Amino acid sequence: RMAIDEVGGRVGSFRVEYLDLDDSTVAAGQWTSEAEAANARRALQDPDVVACIGPLNSGAAKVSIPILNFGDLLMVSPAATAVGLTKPGLGEPGEPAVYRPVGRINFVRVVPADDLQGPLSAEWARRRGMQKVYVLDDGQVYGKGIADLFAERCREIGIEVLGHDSIDARAHEFKSLMARVKSLDPDLVYFGGTVQSKGGQLAKDMFSAGIDAVLLVPDGCQSQTFIESAGAAMLEGRCFVTFGGLPPERLTGKGAAFVERYRREYGESPDGYAVYGYEAAGVVLRAIRDAATKDRRAITAAALAIRDYDGALGRWGFDDNGDTTLGALTVSVVREGRFEFAETITASDMADEPPAE
Repeated sequence: RMAIDEVGGRVGSFRVEYLDLDDSTVAAGQWTSEAEAANARRALQDPDVVACIGPLNSGAAKVSIPILNFGDLLMVSPAATAVGLTKPGLGEPGEPAVYRPVGRINFVRVVPADDLQGPLSAEWARRRGMQKVYVLDDGQVYGKGIADLFAERCREIGIEVLGHDSIDARAHEFKSLMARVKSLDPDLVYFGGTVQSKGGQLAKDMFSAGIDAVLLVPDGCQSQTFIESAGAAMLEGRCFVTFGGLPPERLTGKGAAFVERYRREYGESPDGYAVYGYEAAGVVLRAIRDAATKDRRAITAAALAIRDYDGALGRWGFDDNGDTTLGALTVSVVREGRFEFAETITASDMADEPPAE
């Protein structure tokens, strides 16, 4: 909404409107395939819709990308990071071609994919002297995908993976699981998942069990809700979160201006993904401007052709797969009930890493 407001709701001769569609249901308490598919069909069948921003979740993206692909309808995600959505040979068999029934790309994302975050998280663990890790995930597309990449890289650089389990996100607690983890005495516990898939409860049970280890979680847990559900005191100095980009307080230039305006308008600091939603909307507006037509295929092609976007995240572009060229990973730690920036790691930090002996 902020990005659209900044252009006065107009691009060239076109008036731009934003409609928010929810892919969750009250009954499920989270997104559902049925709701996501219904939203995608609604967008596809409305000739006035020229682009979709979202979704948040990679599993939801798997549902909606192929539906929108039938209409060459541009989809810009600020948060879906599963590698198989865009990168050939890194996801499940048939990905990403299975999401492109017409044979053309319509999905792009402004956030780095998990083939950056997973391995760099393992590199961070090595730098901190971690020798034994226990890996957990929520069994979902995003969570299991990033946990697999993390575990694979750990083995490559000589960190022992003591075990790797998928939790049942419908469970109320994980005390018996944590008793087993504690018996193996890991230096680090890694959880691939989100706040919605019980990340906070898992963290609470881990530290309640007396496990003397660091907890590392991915960006899906970078939410104040995660801290509140786990208990800030338990997480203090012992829980770290990775994020494919920079946190709001580290943004500069247009990014810092966005954060300041957000604070003025909403009376609080934006969460980590707010700027990515803003950037995604900016991409849509740029594509409409460059295409100078209401034709969906032309707008999608214009977005895919962006190589020099000067936005709130800095100067970047899309590669041939529709992925951002940005490649930084930040690590934050829980301090005094909030996530506090700790350090930045880039892909170059892994470039010359020797294989494990």
